[in-house]
Amino acid sequence: MEITTILGILAGLAALVGGFLWEGGQINGLMQAAAALIVFGGTIAAVVVSYPLHRLKTIPKALRFAFSKPAEDTNQLIEDLVGMATAARRNGVLSLERMAMDHHNSFLREGIQLVVDGTEESQIKQIMELEMDAVEQKHENYAKIFESAGGYAPTMGIIGTVMGLIHVLGSLSEPTDLGPSIAVAFTATLYGVASANIIFLPIASKIKSRSADEIQQLELLMQGILAIQNGEHPNMVRKKLVSFTPVDSYHAPAVKEEFIDETAE
Repeated sequence: MEITTILGILAGLAALVGGFLWEGGQINGLMQAAAALIVFGGTIAAVVVSYPLHRLKTIPKALRFAFSKPAEDTNQLIEDLVGMATAARRNGVLSLERMAMDHHNSFLREGIQLVVDGTEESQIKQIMELEMDAVEQKHENYAKIFESAGGYAPTMGIIGTVMGLIHVLGSLSEPTDLGPSIAVAFTATLYGVASANIIFLPIASKIKSRSADEIQQLELLMQGILAIQNGEHPNMVRKKLVSFTPVDSYHAPAVKEEFIDETAE
């Protein structure tokens, strides 16, 4: 699990609660079950209405994607491709079949298999770009659900506040209770705005950020696969692929044992 996402949400909540307590507020004043039911229950209901069931079933996957660390090491993928480029120049592209079958990355595995099968470069690029578009669309669908929740939550908070004020205005015969009742009514707005800006919208942004990183990694793999098909020198393949990594972030890891065996003289 990526700790920064959890820490960010906890820090945001702690800042809000801490600031409230610093000003002399009481923690009990923030604990309003009715307001929570209106805001979170209403937000969930609105999201359920907005999306079909098959999209709603992706919410657990979206959360795992947002809160988990990247599964792939970009530096290692570069070295894997360089090792494949070396093997292809020495032994031909057919020698890559076993290496591809043993690789854990399905995108790289399928791309190298297309090279081994003699598929034309334009077709390989088209197929891989279609797969990249599908991945990007999947992530976009993940983010849209949380963006919708971030839009509905403040509105539900306002609805909860209006409902609370209606109750307050109906109890004007007891003016001593007006202050606490109004404070309770505005708790719903707090829940809605806070949940949207600390939880829902940041999670949507994190999904988009993770998606951009993953698409860039897939672009790296595609360029490496096409370079291997064109028979480019391994050093040139490495230089080309390193350009996809942030400055000073590339540190070549040890080449996997199967690549050493394949590229040995």
